[in-house]
Amino acid sequence: MPHLPIASPDDIGLNPLRLNDAYRLLEKWTNERAIPGGSILVGRFGKTVEPRFFGRMGMEDEAAPIRDDGIFLLASISKPVTYLAALQLVERGQLRLSDPVTRYIPDFAAHHKEETLVSQLFTHTSGMPDMLPNNRQLREANAPLSRFIQGAIRDTVPIFPAGTNLSYQSMGTLVVAELIQRISGKSIAKYLRDEVLTPLGMTSTALGSGDLPKQRLVDVEIPPEQIESRYNWNRSYWRNFGAPWGGMYSSPADFAVLCQCMLDDGRHAGRQLWSPKTIRMATTNRLDDYADLPEPIRRTQPWGLGWRMNHPGTAGSWGDLLDRHVFGHTGATGTMVWMDREKEGFCILFTTALRSKAPWRLVMLSNAIAAAFV
Repeated sequence: MPHLPIASPDDIGLNPLRLNDAYRLLEKWTNERAIPGGSILVGRFGKTVEPRFFGRMGMEDEAAPIRDDGIFLLASISKPVTYLAALQLVERGQLRLSDPVTRYIPDFAAHHKEETLVSQLFTHTSGMPDMLPNNRQLREANAPLSRFIQGAIRDTVPIFPAGTNLSYQSMGTLVVAELIQRISGKSIAKYLRDEVLTPLGMTSTALGSGDLPKQRLVDVEIPPEQIESRYNWNRSYWRNFGAPWGGMYSSPADFAVLCQCMLDDGRHAGRQLWSPKTIRMATTNRLDDYADLPEPIRRTQPWGLGWRMNHPGTAGSWGDLLDRHVFGHTGATGTMVWMDREKEGFCILFTTALRSKAPWRLVMLSNAIAAAFV
């Protein structure tokens, strides 16, 4: 069975009263329609408590109650999964993080990107922009993923020299996806399915909604600029697009399997899917590897290889009770996941409210859950 065993909170060292604080908060916000729908799943010691679901399947008052097998749009939590796939190629001797990207994609040299290293695409230090300058026009035209890849390679102009600063970059993730495609000969969606999701038994997860049951897909709140568009997150174009930087769908119980694999140093069901060293490199601060990166950035905004480290003491922190060794990611659609190796546990918060409108809601939920670990 692919999903983790269910246990009571007491059996895995979780305070049920603290967990109930988180459940009551999310229930209150969904009842008030501040958050249309959401789910909380907490795991520890290889088991999880029963996943809890709140709210509705969509934004409308008449939308159906949320299903207990609902599948959520992860948004940027897709990124670390794409990077994990690329790290498999590193392990197989097919990709080298210290190489310039141009070794694999010669055209990437356009606009003075010839010195950008593969590793800098993983750590958001490449200087690439987050999105293409014609991002909206491409989406309005329902352009295929290949057009975005072409733009990321040939049209992007660095906003600073690689390795000298940090700026979050979805297009860097897209270039890594293209590295995977060129090296493996498979589409990024197929590679992820064959090499990551299927070995983990994650049958309710895919890059792009693909063959996932449509009735299980939970609609998400969309930003104002998408309301009259042909590409909003709930339309078939985006659902099928499969953006490596933000187009993955998953259920909480499915994603818990990946979280546990990370905590188990890449091991799942008796198989070593990633080496322990790979997982440790991916989930520890790699910014000290860049000599020209300013010290305050290295200290306060740590990144691993595709996984973000918690940023305590900054507005980007996932919680007031989480230390800098905690790793995970967030997504614009109201999603957050974090793993704490010291506590041997993880937290999955999948909601459908725009994170940018009230990021403090996820942090408050996270605080209540972190306080439950005893």
